[in-house]
Amino acid sequence: MTINKIYSSPADAVADVPDGSSVSIAGFGMTHSFPTSLTVALREQGARELCIVANSLGAGPYRSNTLIENRQVNRLIVSFSARAGAGVSAAEEQIAAGLIDVELVPQGTLVERLRAGGAGIGAFFTRTGVGTAIAEGKEVRTIDGVDHVLEQGLKVDYALIKADRADRFGNLEFGGVGRNFMPSFAKAAKIAIAEVDEIVDGEIDPERVGLPGIFVARVCKSTVDVPHDHLTPKAGRGASSSRTYHGKPAWTREQMAEVAASLVPEPSYMNLGLGIPGLISNYIEGRDITLHSENGVLGYGTIADKENYDPSVYNASGHYVHVNPGASFFESVTSFEMVRGGKVDVVALGAFQVDAKASLANWSTPDMVGGGIGGAMDLVAGDATVMVLMTHLDAAGNAKLVKECDYPLTGQSCVDIVVTDLAVLRWDGTRFKVERIAPGFTPAEVVELTELDLDVSAVS
Repeated sequence: MTINKIYSSPADAVADVPDGSSVSIAGFGMTHSFPTSLTVALREQGARELCIVANSLGAGPYRSNTLIENRQVNRLIVSFSARAGAGVSAAEEQIAAGLIDVELVPQGTLVERLRAGGAGIGAFFTRTGVGTAIAEGKEVRTIDGVDHVLEQGLKVDYALIKADRADRFGNLEFGGVGRNFMPSFAKAAKIAIAEVDEIVDGEIDPERVGLPGIFVARVCKSTVDVPHDHLTPKAGRGASSSRTYHGKPAWTREQMAEVAASLVPEPSYMNLGLGIPGLISNYIEGRDITLHSENGVLGYGTIADKENYDPSVYNASGHYVHVNPGASFFESVTSFEMVRGGKVDVVALGAFQVDAKASLANWSTPDMVGGGIGGAMDLVAGDATVMVLMTHLDAAGNAKLVKECDYPLTGQSCVDIVVTDLAVLRWDGTRFKVERIAPGFTPAEVVELTELDLDVSAVS
């Protein structure tokens, strides 16, 4: 019998999804790599009481959030259920109303749970999430002197994924960072359904297969043409603007990024988080610093402008970027192996709070329903130098360098360097020591605007 996994349409491919199914839906950020045609088809098919497993829910009428708006979902297992400053979504409204149960999972743990489920591995121990709300109620075991949290393998009934092309055998080929979550999501599913831009006549060259057809049950061609915008990097109030303290301008976000870049040793592999850290890529050209992104690229460079970009190459912030010589693409499981395995030297993240014990809070605030863990918990659980970039005070004028975090923790005692718009601080093992201050400001002013105790002896 000749193998032929091609379905006539996305609607045919999802026609048998019953009520109560668990469905993993791939996609990165708000708009990238989502199986939009399959998602729209599932919305129109109308299956209810679905458990959606996803990194993020996306935006607009073509992505996972459309199923929530259509009241088809009663459970979420996700890395992002909300995003700070994005307004209240349908997911947040229904979670708050008790209509949807939500389980938040760090991004690296999510793909590893799916990979484990697909590989027949029941559970595993990870350093990610130790000492945070994610570890509550789970077994913690000390291995080689380090605490680890027990996480369960995860299987799903269906997976909806996206690829560039497929053949009738179900073999898939990906472009750029497009493979990110696809392999792990597909492997964990009883029935993996792939939406592709092209179905080749014949077969894909074995050397180009990114996911073997044994993991893919159904293939269909994309039918929904979704426009994509060229995202402009945003860093709070604007990359070139600055806040004022005591009537004087602090460093701009661009200047903060430039200062942070100057602190990175060479050679280094470095991961850049969302927001201000993403601007660092514009200040390392010509230096022996290789940028790593958890969505599956090593060796990217500057932000690409609207006239010259590849829509298949974007960073963790969702911004299109150029790639440098020696760059490589890979799936998210491999990406987090690099992080947790100690191959990444420096991690730069944004934050809501950093406290006197060098602990970090950056995924949820009291006004959010749920939150957005993303890959941050995995990034701080490795052996990398953790650098935080944030404004010195929040929008309401409250200290972000506090005695003790009262927002949910991302990681305990994990921060090594903090770059604010007023100062550079380095952890010395007992407290933060100020190394540099923005022009026009004094140590006394920095201390006044900081809740935790600082050592300013080096700049006094």
